[in-house]
Amino acid sequence: MNVQETMKQILEAESKAVMNIPVTDGYEKAVNLIVEQVHVKGGKLVTSGMGKAGQIAMNIATTFASTGIPAVCLHPSEAQHGDLGIVQQDDVVLCISKSGNTPEIKVLVPLIRRMGNKLVAMVSNVDSYLAQHSDYVIKATVDAEACPNNLAPTSSTTTQLVMGDALAV
Repeated sequence: MNVQETMKQILEAESKAVMNIPVTDGYEKAVNLIVEQVHVKGGKLVTSGMGKAGQIAMNIATTFASTGIPAVCLHPSEAQHGDLGIVQQDDVVLCISKSGNTPEIKVLVPLIRRMGNKLVAMVSNVDSYLAQHSDYVIKATVDAEACPNNLAPTSSTTTQLVMGDALAV
């Protein structure tokens, strides 16, 4: 197989993942929550994720900020070492994870819950720890990664990014 054929297959896989994004009532509830907490109560959006999902969380925060919605990204490991102070009373926390079961997220979630903040999960695994302990779940499931070995987060991160853009806009 040549490079052009491979590129076409990758683009088709990523396009298919985007076209199959499940838009559920969790998505609508998350939008309404962000509007209520940010526009009405003066809070901000705090995004978080580990690894590649953390990079997507950073991008989503900057996209929200570009639309005039106050947003910051909180690294889940750094939250345990003092950065949790970035989360204030009326803030909404959006945690992004494919598995929803990473150790760092499992430590962050109880901290957020104890603070009383609303938690939205953008996750593939709706039976995960993150999904089960969130107020709202945005389902970000993909059938397969565009990576030939189905290992590298490709279609899943593309889907998360597109969903974050749609949330912001």
